[in-house]
Amino acid sequence: MILVDTTIVSVANPAIKAALDPDTNNLDNVVWVTSAYLLAYAVPLLITGRLGDRFGPKNIYLIGLAVFTLASLACGLSPTLGALIAFRAVQGLGAALMTPQTMAVITRTFPPTQRGAAMGLWGATSGVAMLVGPLAGGLLVDGLGWEWIFFINIPVGIVGFVLAWILVPKLETHPHKFDLVGVVLSAVALFLIVFGLQEGETYDWGVIWGPITVWGVILTGVIVLGLFIWQQFRTKSEPLVPMELFRDRNFSVANIGISTVGFTVTSMSLPLMFFIQLARGLTPTESALLLVPMAIAAGVLSPLAGRWLDHTDPRVLLVPGLLLVAGSLVLYSALMNLDTPIWMFLIPSFLMGVGNAGMWGPLATTATRNLSPRQAGAGAGIYNTTRTIGSVLGSAAIAVFMQARIEANLPGASDAAGGSFAGGQLPAAVAEPFSTAMAQTILLPAVVMLVGVVAVLFLRRPKPVSPDQWQAASLAD
Repeated sequence: MILVDTTIVSVANPAIKAALDPDTNNLDNVVWVTSAYLLAYAVPLLITGRLGDRFGPKNIYLIGLAVFTLASLACGLSPTLGALIAFRAVQGLGAALMTPQTMAVITRTFPPTQRGAAMGLWGATSGVAMLVGPLAGGLLVDGLGWEWIFFINIPVGIVGFVLAWILVPKLETHPHKFDLVGVVLSAVALFLIVFGLQEGETYDWGVIWGPITVWGVILTGVIVLGLFIWQQFRTKSEPLVPMELFRDRNFSVANIGISTVGFTVTSMSLPLMFFIQLARGLTPTESALLLVPMAIAAGVLSPLAGRWLDHTDPRVLLVPGLLLVAGSLVLYSALMNLDTPIWMFLIPSFLMGVGNAGMWGPLATTATRNLSPRQAGAGAGIYNTTRTIGSVLGSAAIAVFMQARIEANLPGASDAAGGSFAGGQLPAAVAEPFSTAMAQTILLPAVVMLVGVVAVLFLRRPKPVSPDQWQAASLAD
């Protein structure tokens, strides 16, 4: 449901802008519908992983699911863009409570030699989300209105709550102290950095208020982030981020890799959907159908990749997987013009699905393979935090870059009256330079994905651990 809610909103962004922010051509405002969710999702992840260790992953998961479901109702009832953004932040908090618990349960239930297959199934949910999210979003937006992309979560949330209550096992809890200073420092740092990146274009990268400038906000966030890292090293009792986890090279590299994946997956959808719907005139449903090959390929191949990972070097899957994703984005960029037959967009969609099968499960398995059960919550919290930080930065950066490319190809577009980017197909004279801007924009996540390729080259093949050794380590914890 968390993944569906990210993809479903990307398809609905043009409709949300047309309904709640129709009078401007600035696309930054509607991007906050995604950024607020991701920011509220990222900030608490470090502590919610520990909460699962302390109070049980099942209990925290159920609380998060209840928060997420109720926030979905409020999102659908939002009368203004500001209200929608606020309730999306509450939704993000619910997602933050749930997400670390899923990885922690898998890590604590399956020994390393069987974890790849389990994580492969876990990764396959991304393929299901890529299919269900856009298709459901397109059908709901076209048939009932954008509000229903949130209302649909209510029955799903209720059924999910009942099933989790019955089927998710209760696991042993571990006492933990909570580093509240670390929580505050990390939250302030992330907010300042993302706010500065997101709103930089709005303030022309100059003064926000009084002596406060955009670059001053970003720099302050970086300084606070450095202070947070220093404080984590200095904390004697139990830091929010156990730095000893990063002594494991595979854990560190997998975190770098997943941050680039989060950046890429979140940022690529915005220019693609705006191009397909505004420049080519497709409906949200038709736009979503172009993503079907991606979803099917990822959903079918992810479990197979997970089983293979249990017996091979992770780089065998990760390097070609990440390269395929980067290559598919370059191909999308080459095809994003007014003359390309629509069916050709199915080709990069399929290639991206194959690449996704080689990155989600393998990265998660590589990150968690050497974690002890006691470290499961902390490790899952850190891993999901880095992924979500990548997503937040991707959402913020793509908005800035997209607006800059629009200004470069359509000078004065943001100041034009009428809000012509709010909905409906653009006239040909505007659609052509707009398409060029979107094609240039989608190259940014492709470049970031190549950074991930370089990172995973530094992984090591993990040492084999027998189920008996893993069980002994579990009992020791």
